[in-house]
Amino acid sequence: MFRILLAQKKSLYRAALATVLSYEEDMEVVAETTRMEEVFSFARAVRPDIAVIDLDLLIDADLGRLAEAMPDCAILVLAGPSLTEAVHDALDKYVLGFIGTDTAPAQLTDYLRRVAAGERVIDPALAVAALCAPQNPLTERERDVLRIASRGFSSAEIAARLHLSAGTVRNYLSASMRKTGARNRLEAFRIAEASGWL
Repeated sequence: MFRILLAQKKSLYRAALATVLSYEEDMEVVAETTRMEEVFSFARAVRPDIAVIDLDLLIDADLGRLAEAMPDCAILVLAGPSLTEAVHDALDKYVLGFIGTDTAPAQLTDYLRRVAAGERVIDPALAVAALCAPQNPLTERERDVLRIASRGFSSAEIAARLHLSAGTVRNYLSASMRKTGARNRLEAFRIAEASGWL
């Protein structure tokens, strides 16, 4: 019996996944959450064999800490079409598989069994999407500035946090807006996030 932890931001989707998996005789959903912090506590409490985790939850997670918390747990990432090659490469060291959020139930259970057996899997549609995604035009510093700007900080506040001048921050924001084709910094952040560039 495979013990499964589900971590998915969308409650309705997570509940549907749990229902689908409950019909499988060799699978049991032992924990469900919408927050990454709870993944760590559940991992210690219920010792899952497989963790199915939403890509959006993993983007800002401490992956080294996750690997330490679940050393004997196979991680399968649920990703949408925004999965890029860069994101795949960043996570690849820590996970055994990537599957699309529109994967058919029978295919999902097949992927879970294969991952539980130690096999690496990637949904073919995701592989194609990742390879065809446009290359990230943003520099590392532009990404840092955009992430902080998305939380509503002013240029001066961003500058203080990153030890830059306010003028330099404005230059980074202007470059990010130009590269993403955005009209403002919030739109630049949304475009970059949706493209998997952050």
